[in-house]
Amino acid sequence: MPNIVDVTYAQTGESLNVNPLGMREMQERAFAARDSQYILLKAPPASGKSRALMFLALDKLYNQGVRKVIVAVPERSIGGSFGQTDLTSYGFFADWEYSEEYNLCTSAGTESKVKRFHDFLGDTASTILICTHATLRFAFDGLGDDAFNDTLIAIDEFHHVSADSDNRLGEVLRTIMDRSSAHIIAMTGSYFRGDSVPVLLPEMEERFRKVTYNYYEQLNGYTYLKSLGIGYHFYQGKYTDAIGEVLDTDKKTILHIPNVNAAEALKDKYREVGMILDIIGETVKQDMETGVLH
Repeated sequence: MPNIVDVTYAQTGESLNVNPLGMREMQERAFAARDSQYILLKAPPASGKSRALMFLALDKLYNQGVRKVIVAVPERSIGGSFGQTDLTSYGFFADWEYSEEYNLCTSAGTESKVKRFHDFLGDTASTILICTHATLRFAFDGLGDDAFNDTLIAIDEFHHVSADSDNRLGEVLRTIMDRSSAHIIAMTGSYFRGDSVPVLLPEMEERFRKVTYNYYEQLNGYTYLKSLGIGYHFYQGKYTDAIGEVLDTDKKTILHIPNVNAAEALKDKYREVGMILDIIGETVKQDMETGVLH
């Protein structure tokens, strides 16, 4: 079928250029909001949200009286996006450094993680902790209302939060905002959940300073992307049974599978990826450094 949308890009390279502090365009925009207590950062994948958080968090630690930074990610593997990072070599005033003891994404065991989370809050020598959403939820129980005073809580993949009263992560967030002096940075590439429940109620969302970097800005700033066409194809049954009809492996292709909450999803994203790989062909080997399959 013909494309329903065709977009040509200017290939400006601006989204990849860095300023004297080592920040790309989106990161510089986010950093301009650094004095806000609540920041909602909406930006596409690969735009540099993880490093934007590092810049913001370090400024709050060094210049705004924040004592602790807690970064919560949806699953352990994503914790690697917030690993130790050299920022000073590129012009920033501090590096992103923390004790590996408080990287709670590198090991299993819920009870021990909750204990280390609580230990971190009382450890005056340590300032940064990385954990999963689940660890944040479990650790929150049993803590007093003042436990998160002067603490920055950064929530990656913020669309996992829900305004629904049964959403525990959302309830934890609302309680922290209402009962402590904590700073919040919410980051997401998609401010939609795939269901009918909003991420935040309007009165809660109004408390956030919004920083938005859209897909067009990101793609227009690439050096080598000339154009983008969007088309559609109809199918019946499961999308994994029909996707082979439209895949052209002779072209560079990016596949976005449905959100796990979407009706089209099979509810197991790893299984879905495996099924698509089987359609593409036989896996011969995997590059252990890059993770690329051949």
